[in-house]
Amino acid sequence: MAKNKNNQTIWVSRIKKKTSNLFQKVGSSINIDKRLYKEDIKGSIAHVEMLFKQKIISFKIKNKIIYGLGKIEKEINKNKFEFNNKYEDIHMNIEKRLFQIIGEEAGYIHTARSRNDQVITDLKLWIKSSTKEIKLNLDKIIKSTIKIAEKNIETIMPGFTHLKNAQAISFAHYLMAYVEMFTRDKKRFENNLNSLNENPLGAAALTGTSFNIDRNYTTKKLGFKIPTNNSVDTVSDRDFVLDFLYSTSVCSMHISRIAEELIIWSSDGFNLINLSDKIVAGSSIMPQKKNPDLLEYLRGKSGYMFGNLFSMLTILKGLPLSYFKDMQDDKEIVFNSYDNLINSLKIFDEILKNISPNKKNMYELANVGFITATDLADYLVKNHSMSFRKAYQKTAEIVNFAEKKRKKLYELKIEELKKIEPKLTNEVLKIFDLKNSVNSKKSFGGTSFENIKRMIMKYKKIK
Repeated sequence: MAKNKNNQTIWVSRIKKKTSNLFQKVGSSINIDKRLYKEDIKGSIAHVEMLFKQKIISFKIKNKIIYGLGKIEKEINKNKFEFNNKYEDIHMNIEKRLFQIIGEEAGYIHTARSRNDQVITDLKLWIKSSTKEIKLNLDKIIKSTIKIAEKNIETIMPGFTHLKNAQAISFAHYLMAYVEMFTRDKKRFENNLNSLNENPLGAAALTGTSFNIDRNYTTKKLGFKIPTNNSVDTVSDRDFVLDFLYSTSVCSMHISRIAEELIIWSSDGFNLINLSDKIVAGSSIMPQKKNPDLLEYLRGKSGYMFGNLFSMLTILKGLPLSYFKDMQDDKEIVFNSYDNLINSLKIFDEILKNISPNKKNMYELANVGFITATDLADYLVKNHSMSFRKAYQKTAEIVNFAEKKRKKLYELKIEELKKIEPKLTNEVLKIFDLKNSVNSKKSFGGTSFENIKRMIMKYKKIK
């Protein structure tokens, strides 16, 4: 085996001239992928244990390599490890240091594998652990949202379509809509875990290896379910990266949507939500200002996340099989999306703990815009044998009349209503009560108080 002198790269026996400084700078990814050191060491330990099991390396070499890797991990944990751009990436930096610690036996660590399958193994392991962290933070968001909802089951507000008053709704029901979204986000990440749970280690550069390796052994050791089926696909595959980036993008989009609504609702024009001083910022010139900067920050970050997803799609769209340097950017993109999503989730959880509804203004706004008109149309269908279209027309006449008289529907007298529809009685006046309107929506998934209580109890039981 060729010697690996301390001042030389691994491939010095083939590439004779010193790498240019510019290429070294471009080719190095160590400042990014050093984040994978735990996964890289874990994968290497599993690999050499398998090599020993298959009698490819000796017991002594296996133990020396594992000892050296353990020492390297301790050095990195204690910030005593020197990462060198000369050795490009985390894999070669660790291997180089291993030579320094245990000598020439370090050369056996790369038997029957390539950096191509090594890096995918590392990244898959990292995404698996990071996904669990995302799910924990989503659980916190869901819990905080449910806590607010539970206190506001009977808080009535206008539900909007086109940002216009549509029908009365419980504020809790609105919040539970986001519980549904964040729950889907969790499921999306869980589905990703299932799809990336194939072990790449052993695919080598692209063809597999002639060594008698046991991929099922490393699969079990590393916590994967099965080995990958096709070695070419294995080193070419970044679908699991796209899945992760898509999931982070959708989750960020959900955060952005509710951030936008809270920004609007906390504005002076709506004044439906109060923001604690803990989550607002002042102005450099206007002493009175309390700006929703954190919410705006969350709204803006979604565009950054979408950009990461599109960047990765663009990198992959024209690549033939199998491995290319273009793929080096996948790790930086994944790390950026993860960091921003975790940060956004933590910020949003803090926001949820520092907002409160302005119940009086919510109720008053819900009485604007003839919001119980649909309830009246439904009443005419149920009690006066009208088709819905005829009831719709009658209701529109009543709304036009109220608008002309500058009255709200609940301000109309029965005599005025009977001029348009003689069949109506005093009973119809109950239809215009907002609480009755909300509570009448008893269909499954509707906004009635009992429905909301059941949904809250359902989610509180889910761990």
